[in-house]
Amino acid sequence: MLLLLVNRRFRELVLCYPKNLAFSHTQKSNYVDVKMKWMKDPFYDSANILLKSNELRPLISLKNIISKEPTGCIPISAVSKQNRILEVSGKVAGFLRRYPAVFEEFTGPKYNLPWFKLTQEAADLHHRECKVYAAHRSEIVDRLRRLILMSRERSLPLRIVQGLLWYLGLPEDYLKNTEEISKGYFQIVEMGDGEQGLSASICSNEQVFSVLQRNAMKSNGILHSPPSIIEFPLFPSKGFRLKRKIEQWLEEFQKVEYVSPYETFSSLDPNSDISEKRVAGVLHELLSLFVDNSAERRRLLCLKKHLGLPQKFHKVFERHPHIFYLLLKSKTCFVVLKEAYCAGSETAIERHPLLGVREGYVRLMIESEAILRSRRSTKPLEEIS
Repeated sequence: MLLLLVNRRFRELVLCYPKNLAFSHTQKSNYVDVKMKWMKDPFYDSANILLKSNELRPLISLKNIISKEPTGCIPISAVSKQNRILEVSGKVAGFLRRYPAVFEEFTGPKYNLPWFKLTQEAADLHHRECKVYAAHRSEIVDRLRRLILMSRERSLPLRIVQGLLWYLGLPEDYLKNTEEISKGYFQIVEMGDGEQGLSASICSNEQVFSVLQRNAMKSNGILHSPPSIIEFPLFPSKGFRLKRKIEQWLEEFQKVEYVSPYETFSSLDPNSDISEKRVAGVLHELLSLFVDNSAERRRLLCLKKHLGLPQKFHKVFERHPHIFYLLLKSKTCFVVLKEAYCAGSETAIERHPLLGVREGYVRLMIESEAILRSRRSTKPLEEIS
């Protein structure tokens, strides 16, 4: 009996012992598990494009509905019951009236029902948006291709792609146009369980580099091959201090080998620093593709399985406050890529072609607030704004 117990214990020790000592040493884990206190940063909290993101999405959806009508106007009955689809809290009519600089209300031809059309400023901005998209279509579509290339099988379910079109700057009906899809190097594929997906192709001689790799090549004057060790650009919030043991871990973390989001990762130990750095790199690259380089945190959960992210990958945002900022607004958490807002010309992150257009809609939203204040006051609009 004693001999059996000894043999069993010996087998357990053998199984637990690392088979590849060099590989085990490379993928070591030095992370000090200390909770980092979240700190408010006025710089990001006051950025209008981030503050208005919750309302901007339904606003543009309603703008698109109106602009597609031949008459350029709709009765409120056409959208009054779509508040859940549009993700509007409260009544749709109330939402439309909240932005008089975008939507103009008038009495319809029948039954004195309220109708809405775009203001001239909003209509002009819509035409500009269409021109920008047409001019930069291939560049914007390539952002979707890069996202798909980060996935395990280089394919994503259509339902996930549909949910991310807004962040990538693609039209809501993009997936309905099969001809448009084929132009972007995509293919509709079967993914099992009756679900269809979108796959992306890559040329045999094409090299896909991440933003961090392009940053490193740019700073080192390298044209073709990025270094294996790449440090994350860090942007500490004013007044934010890390504990000494966290700083020491971060210094070591920066020296860990960088695994591109476009490389295979099946051999990585999920508990190692190199795996942690890969996850941070995937999230960094993901946010760099989005229009305003931010996203609602919960909307990224659907990518967990497909991008090879751990169960609690959202903790990476909390562990790396110099890379990401968590913006808390209206019981919603948005994650922001700091580099896009702080690095200026030093970053390889390319400004999204549609960012300026969305900033234009945000200006109309702010102007709407001034109009509503003037209506409640005896002062003219010029004095209030």
